[in-house]
Amino acid sequence: MSKVTPDPPNSDSAADIMSTPRNPCSFFIVNPELDTETLLAYACESLASANVMATDLVDHLQGTSRNALLGIAQVIMLGELAVNRALDRIEAPE
Repeated sequence: MSKVTPDPPNSDSAADIMSTPRNPCSFFIVNPELDTETLLAYACESLASANVMATDLVDHLQGTSRNALLGIAQVIMLGELAVNRALDRIEAPE
């Protein structure tokens, strides 16, 4: 059975997606009223926790799995350093 498809298709679905307003699911939502410093602080804490979990798990692995997880831990640490640098650049409110 063949499907009849116009060439090109009748509608531009990419344009439709871009013009549709985004309604985020409220199940996993970050409070849009939080300030940048608070968001960065939480991001820093989350990255630090992820780094601890990854490095603890490394002790239970060997070979390529261990090396892959060490690489992931390093990427997490670099993200944490970047967030800390961003926090350092935020001026404290007077």
